[in-house]
Amino acid sequence: MNNEKIVFFDIDGTLLDHEKQIPASTRASLKELTNNGIHVAIATGRAPFMFTDLREDLGIDTFISFNGQYVMHNEDIVLTNPLSKEEITSLEEAAKEKGHPMVFLDHEAMMSNHDQHSHIIRSMDDLKMHYPGFDPSYYHSRDIYQALLFCESKEEANYRNSYGNLDFIRWHDFSMDVIPPGGSKARGIEAMIKHLGFKRENTYAFGDALNDIEMLQFAGTGIAMGNAYNEVKKVADLITDPVDQNGIQKGLQKAGLL
Repeated sequence: MNNEKIVFFDIDGTLLDHEKQIPASTRASLKELTNNGIHVAIATGRAPFMFTDLREDLGIDTFISFNGQYVMHNEDIVLTNPLSKEEITSLEEAAKEKGHPMVFLDHEAMMSNHDQHSHIIRSMDDLKMHYPGFDPSYYHSRDIYQALLFCESKEEANYRNSYGNLDFIRWHDFSMDVIPPGGSKARGIEAMIKHLGFKRENTYAFGDALNDIEMLQFAGTGIAMGNAYNEVKKVADLITDPVDQNGIQKGLQKAGLL
């Protein structure tokens, strides 16, 4: 059985600091891992097109995207799990009635059903990303792996109660990810290590946000960043320093990988 090791890294707040930069110690640590024969992978809620430059910069060709809905190794698609057309059509109609805009994402692009909305502007600004294109019918003829629903937390309960066949993961004060039920980074990692023939106990995962909880629980060793939510720290095997205080390097050292 394969005894190779693989480390999965979330992006925002984990690989990237709060200014969306890669700390020098993180860059050096990833290079050292690769030189030592340890595989490096990304596990993110982002769409693939949102981190192409990052993958190329770091030389990473294995990734879990859309919180586990689109998984690739080299150029091989390992897993795809698109949203139900019926479910997102129904959700969009309900959201429109409440004045809540949506954005629909496939592996190539993201399109909004509202050409200018303050919640979308703020959320994209915080990701250091441009406002999505405007195409309300984008999801009609494409496989959509994730949608964004823009509303405040006080307004989300009705969606959660009414759409049991969708999972909602809040990532911003004004926005939630919408993914297929049971979708998670953990499911993506499970598919990836099966594809590669790796043992679960030889998997490591770093994360900081609520969508990292399942991943940290599933991995052989789950490591929470010092800047992680308390709920994330509670499920982690190890807790390292914050991302901007050499957290990745110190976490890898704690895990015995450096």
